[in-house]
Amino acid sequence: MVINLEEIHHIYIAYGKTDLRKGIDSLAIIVQEEFEMDPFSQSLFLFCGTRNDRFKALYWDGSGFWLFYKRFEEGKMKWPRDHKELKKISIQQWEWLLSGFPIEQPIQKIRKKNFY
Repeated sequence: MVINLEEIHHIYIAYGKTDLRKGIDSLAIIVQEEFEMDPFSQSLFLFCGTRNDRFKALYWDGSGFWLFYKRFEEGKMKWPRDHKELKKISIQQWEWLLSGFPIEQPIQKIRKKNFY
């Protein structure tokens, strides 16, 4: 069984660094105790270690936890490191992160042209 993104209620990214030696139980405790969230909420929780070329994802599907580990052979993610918090992100932001782009894209101002 592969996870269907449509079944995921929310996607959360853990800013900062997480020890990626941690397994399912330890990551679930981080979600519960450090971020005061419910790890059983059918949400995807993303964690990154020191290196920006790998991450772990924790997901409860209703009957058990899934633990995913991804390592990029080329390129790195733009993982937010400025402080320690759990932030909800969109599927679009998730795709940006996996493509090596920051999850916060700059807003482009549209300049009005004078036609007179």
